[in-house]
Amino acid sequence: MIIPASELRKGIRLKIDNEPYMVTEFNFVKPGKGQALYRTKLKNMITGSQFERSFRSVDTFETADLQEKKMQYLYKEGDKYCFMDNENYEQVYLTETQVGDSVNFLIDNIEVEILLFEDKPIGISLPNFVELVVTEAEPWAKGDTAAGSTKPVKVQTGYTILVPTFVTEGEKIRIDTRTGEYLTRVKG
Repeated sequence: MIIPASELRKGIRLKIDNEPYMVTEFNFVKPGKGQALYRTKLKNMITGSQFERSFRSVDTFETADLQEKKMQYLYKEGDKYCFMDNENYEQVYLTETQVGDSVNFLIDNIEVEILLFEDKPIGISLPNFVELVVTEAEPWAKGDTAAGSTKPVKVQTGYTILVPTFVTEGEKIRIDTRTGEYLTRVKG
């Protein structure tokens, strides 16, 4: 689909030079003389690089062909992560760069959203919350610290997180994947 520069907004995804970009900032500028301009800040959705560019009202853009597909994380093979499409059982691989910090919360069989650009995987979106088992936690002795304090623990993915002092090894905890912070203990 083709859209004119006048319809650009924050969050719109465009295809420029055969790569997907997201508009992260958008301003309309009308100088005293001359033509109106649309100043934008664009982020490359594959490399993450950002730059600013101005467009005239006559400029047009093609929207980026992006889709999100529910997939299941299967395993890590070398420096690639394997995901399976839940509908047709096809497998796709993402690199460590594409997975990014999400690796801290990837557990076997977790369902995620894979972002596809022209049917090629370029990124991952995790559920907002995951439940992970604490694998390493220092014991806490009553009276060691003041109320409301925290301690670092390691969860099954190897991620280290600060939790309240009452959390012990072997317990399951809920973590917010957007912030990487502890939320609560999970019973059962």
